Amino acid sequence: MGKVRPVKLRYTPRALREVKRAISYIGERSPEGARSVAERLNGILIFLQEHPFAGTSNSYKGTRHFFMKPYPYVVHYQVVGAEVVILRFRHTSRKVI
Repeated sequence: MGKVRPVKLRYTPRALREVKRAISYIGERSPEGARSVAERLNGILIFLQEHPFAGTSNSYKGTRHFFMKPYPYVVHYQVVGAEVVILRFRHTSRKVI
């Protein structure tokens, strides 16, 4: 088996806002909780850089998603060439718009 070649990671402005908003919201209630969610997200993003097709494929425009278990968040992303583009970061109780 060949070496894993990490791909680049990029956030859309919307996804970056969603991450900042969620971490800030959690941090107001529990700084430790916000730190835990941020660390889990960071771990998932590193994993996706090494395994970009690990998430579940969606039928919408070639996008994929990855659930942040045990936290109720999901990362929506798309693999574009040698880049993982983070499209959305949302709480699982929220509808996708």
